[in-house]
Amino acid sequence: MPETVSVLFVCLGNICRSTMAEGIFQSLAKQPELQGKIGRVDSCGTAAYHTGDSPDSRTLDTLEANGIDDYDHMARRFSTKDFDTFDYIFAMDRSNLSDLHRLQRSNPDSKAKVMLFGEFGGGKRPEVVSDPYYGGDEGFAKAFEQCSRFSKNFIKEVIG
Repeated sequence: MPETVSVLFVCLGNICRSTMAEGIFQSLAKQPELQGKIGRVDSCGTAAYHTGDSPDSRTLDTLEANGIDDYDHMARRFSTKDFDTFDYIFAMDRSNLSDLHRLQRSNPDSKAKVMLFGEFGGGKRPEVVSDPYYGGDEGFAKAFEQCSRFSKNFIKEVIG
């Protein structure tokens, strides 16, 4: 196992779900018991709709309401180089997972383990993080709950 584990979170536009997950994971990675165990943490989108934009204000509001007020990110599009940069690439839903698997077929020797983030939901079936973009605050609250739970379960199972 590498000295540190690097993680990339992927959704469609990289302003809601993947940024929520990244902000939560970065915050958890600052815990003293995880020092030196987690390397690069980033997020991106499979589409370039919002490249260069800040996260959705509702994502930032939700993170801040939960004590995460130091998160900063500019949206970017997924690059096939990410397959060699990260140990784990987590898709927020099945559509993004399908896009990533299609791209990975042209990079068969990549080191990244590509999977649905909801594999760490703790239940019998993987969960998807629904896109809250067109909904209200409750969608962002649900995404926060899921991403927090998935992150904690991943850390417990994989990092220790």
